[in-house]
Amino acid sequence: MLLYQDLLTGDELLSDSFPYKEIQNGMLWEVAGKWVVKGAIDVDIGANPSAEGGEDEGVDDQSVKVVDIVDTFRLQEQPAFDKKQFLVFMKRQIKLLIPKLDEEKLVLFKKHIEAATKFLLSKISDLQFFVGESMHDDGSLVFAYYKDGATDPTFLYFAYALKERRLSLSGLLDSYSKYHSSLSMDSSV
Repeated sequence: MLLYQDLLTGDELLSDSFPYKEIQNGMLWEVAGKWVVKGAIDVDIGANPSAEGGEDEGVDDQSVKVVDIVDTFRLQEQPAFDKKQFLVFMKRQIKLLIPKLDEEKLVLFKKHIEAATKFLLSKISDLQFFVGESMHDDGSLVFAYYKDGATDPTFLYFAYALKERRLSLSGLLDSYSKYHSSLSMDSSV
């Protein structure tokens, strides 16, 4: 399994479970998100509760609609940026990324970053902004928007702000354990 982490913070942002399409000369990855229902389990055991005299005995079947990518990678939504704020962010992001890129990527990055920035600026009023779980100030932004007529969001990632990590079975188990231990820490009794 391939995991894509924020090059600057190490936050997990995407995996190869979510196929991407390169756009803007490979500067951005476009990924389809999907609304899913999380939490509720509808079990039909074949009994008729009204005939049995039983009611729902206090079982809390809370279900929540979440976007799969946001939920899987624990992305944190941020307030919207206006054009000026976005340009300030981009200047800082470029400054932070340049020293992290190898020579070949750096040439392509410098050649195409302006067009990718203009592309995002053209959609700025339609974008939702997300960062990784750590919510680090230097983290890369992940963008979401709805294409015309779409009911599920499309996500945009800066390709050069991601580093690929191959997970072995032990790496998968470590990630799984980390995620579930963080869930148990959240429960306060």
